[in-house]
Amino acid sequence: MSGTVEAKLATLGITVPVANPPVANYVPTVISGNQLWISGQIAAADGKPITGRLSSAADIEHGQAAARACAINLMAQMKAALGDLDRVKRVVKLVAFVNSAPDFTDQPKVVNGASDLFVEAFGDAGRHARSAVGVAALPMNVSVEIDAVVEFV
Repeated sequence: MSGTVEAKLATLGITVPVANPPVANYVPTVISGNQLWISGQIAAADGKPITGRLSSAADIEHGQAAARACAINLMAQMKAALGDLDRVKRVVKLVAFVNSAPDFTDQPKVVNGASDLFVEAFGDAGRHARSAVGVAALPMNVSVEIDAVVEFV
């Protein structure tokens, strides 16, 4: 553990895992100026995908856990690229994709699972702009995938 953000995460029972390598022809992160662009991170914990299409209000809690897992995987990519989560100046933008049935409309509630964790970890610097989009399918039938843009020092 190297800094303040990871200490906050530890109080929440979260250890930042090693960043997942890319599974296709892309890079996990790109640095442009003082911004870190992070490729979509799927909902996975302990190496296992969190799967399932969300179709009812009963699925919101499952979706929030999946979105939280995406946020942890995004932080893993931040740490791999920057060396220390304390270098994050601001979480700028999240784009979230939620594996949704056609009549499921609670994507914003689902993505709060990620947004809330970023605020818990980074304080006001974790507040961000975001999109929450329902999609017909995601890789490996995961419930959520999220990409991010982060400003760093």
